[in-house]
Amino acid sequence: YADLVRKKQGNDGTYYKNSLNQHINYVRKKAHELASQIYNQLKFSGTVSNCFDVLKNAVDDKLLDLNPVIAEQLMLAFKAISSDKEEEWSQALTTCRRLLEGLADELYPASKEKFNGRAVGQGQYVNRLWAFMDGAIQSESNKDLAKAHIDFLGSWLDKVNKLTNKGVHAELDRIEAVKSVFHMYLVVADLLEYMSNTKTSVSKPDINKATLDELEALLNINRTIAKEIVKARVREGKLDLDILKSIKGIGAKTLSNIQEVFVL
Repeated sequence: YADLVRKKQGNDGTYYKNSLNQHINYVRKKAHELASQIYNQLKFSGTVSNCFDVLKNAVDDKLLDLNPVIAEQLMLAFKAISSDKEEEWSQALTTCRRLLEGLADELYPASKEKFNGRAVGQGQYVNRLWAFMDGAIQSESNKDLAKAHIDFLGSWLDKVNKLTNKGVHAELDRIEAVKSVFHMYLVVADLLEYMSNTKTSVSKPDINKATLDELEALLNINRTIAKEIVKARVREGKLDLDILKSIKGIGAKTLSNIQEVFVL
């Protein structure tokens, strides 16, 4: 330090420390900035991935209980976006679309009857998920938000799928694939949460919302009796056991089946 000080000598022969102190302060400042940057990098490193791991593990576990095939599809999609191969990113997008279709089959099977004006056939997987949430979510605000998310994800995946089929690989980069899979986990997490909160509604459909096809298939009755049930539902507003007993063609066995299969 003394040697450095002596190198700074004024015209009058006096040794000065000012320039050296300024240099030391500058070095100290830069060292502090660098140390702070490294500290923040280490402090928050892995935070995003760790937080997502919490969501991913929870979804994977619940989905494995519901449908192992669908769960494996989602895990494979996540694995695909971790790859450096472009064709696997495209495959991840396709997998996400198929996963939504499979989830719709599990939660709200296809029907020829419309639900609130929406077709809920085999190809309308977004509408079927929308119909499931309509019955599973009690809060109107949460219901609208969840439906909007499903509508967005479904239309976005359809658009991306069309690009994939046309071979427009330039527009399908890794970021699109990552967003697709991340959105899938968020949507599936919502669906599984509503399932766990309304286990009865999910395992047993509501007879007051059942379609003609569902009434026929689940109760093993003919079309005429199914129509009478629907007519009574419209006439009375809501069905109960007393109303069902009064319907021609419904006996003790059918009533027992109704209580076992449907929610009243």
